[in-house]
Amino acid sequence: MMKRKGEDEPWALEPEAMAETVDLEGRWRDLDRLLLRPGYIVGPGFEPGIELRDMIKDDCRVLVIGAGGLGCELLKDLALTGFGNIEVIDMDTIDVSNLNRQFLFRMRDVGQPKAKIAAERVMERVKGVNVVPHYCRIEDKDPFFFRGFQIIVLGLDSLEARSYINAVVCGFLEYESDGSPDLTTIKPMVDGGTEGFKGHARVIIPGLTPCFQCSMWLFPPQVTFPLCTLAETPRSPAHCIEYVHLIQWGQDRPGETFDADNTEHMKWIFEQAARRAEQYNINGVTYILTQGVVKNIIPAIASTNAIVAATCALETLKIATMCSKGMDVFMQYTGTDGVYMRTFQNEKDPNCVVCSPGVPVEVEPDITLKQFIDTILKDSRFENKISMPSVSLQGENLYMQAPPVLEEETRPNLEKALRTLMNGEGGILNINDRKLKGTLRVQVIFKDVDMDAGGCG
Repeated sequence: MMKRKGEDEPWALEPEAMAETVDLEGRWRDLDRLLLRPGYIVGPGFEPGIELRDMIKDDCRVLVIGAGGLGCELLKDLALTGFGNIEVIDMDTIDVSNLNRQFLFRMRDVGQPKAKIAAERVMERVKGVNVVPHYCRIEDKDPFFFRGFQIIVLGLDSLEARSYINAVVCGFLEYESDGSPDLTTIKPMVDGGTEGFKGHARVIIPGLTPCFQCSMWLFPPQVTFPLCTLAETPRSPAHCIEYVHLIQWGQDRPGETFDADNTEHMKWIFEQAARRAEQYNINGVTYILTQGVVKNIIPAIASTNAIVAATCALETLKIATMCSKGMDVFMQYTGTDGVYMRTFQNEKDPNCVVCSPGVPVEVEPDITLKQFIDTILKDSRFENKISMPSVSLQGENLYMQAPPVLEEETRPNLEKALRTLMNGEGGILNINDRKLKGTLRVQVIFKDVDMDAGGCG
């Protein structure tokens, strides 16, 4: 049944055996136990039936962001769970170092886009699934591209990418007049992440559960070293590497931008760090360690990826079918000493600049629209988030930075009292800016308004 396929593809199934595997009777037996029977821990609105299986196969579009170690596991698990329409985005190509844990790739695939090869492998192995690859950055896609999916699953390895997609998805969110989220505008996300023997999975239902921005405090600050230690008293291999990376590069190669993905650059850092380590009698500087320190790489563990991906796939199934109550809302896994998992609920930040109904901004009653714009530009909560804001109220443009014809048309409003433009009351203003990934909602509170009376004061 099994045969050696060569050094680049160890112990793979023969085509005949693969066909037998995908055509086995009872393929959906375990899935049907969840979808065809009622239960006491099902989610709201769950109605058992074969239609649920058909729905996730034919109608539910799932986007997987990332096709690395975690992404490969996610694609495999989602396909085997019955999701038939999956798309995957990844900007990277396959490297030899990926092959020990990113099991969808082979030696012959080195240099090829991860998304393309991962999609092909999953479709080869799982009958009936369609996986569409996108070899690009997530920022290259129009935000409305993401609106076309029922669920988005994240297998990312950077805070910046998570923050970006979180802002895009929360930007779709709209609120009713009573402050409750419009359920038709909610785009659920399932986020997974791993670091060595540690991992997490979380469910983000914008407007209902904490978004990524609400729980940024969960991520520890990146380890940094004082420059005086690097320059004068290095005590570890990492100190030597960081000295060359942060200080010596600029001294020896002025005007040349360091590129962590450039092999010659990385080799130079390694060689110089090894010399510095020798001067201070420090052992342990290796090329692999140099890559890890410069790129802040934490070794990936295949078993951690598998555990976290399985959790994410199960939560995706729960969201799509309501076959069971969803996780509430964060799972933490630690495998350094045995196996430890716990689930806990984070608190939603009521003033979150990304997902809240409106970030409160208190202003003087006679403030003009121009003064209001200046106020939010100086607000530390919006620092580096806005630079040329456009302002609208319930779909009406109060001031537009572009295009020129709209800027000219709305320019007279800049000198008008904001209170007049808002019909004498506070409320929610929508702020759009080229720096924003979505819409920033600001709750305007006039200082003399009696909130209990609900009037203008």
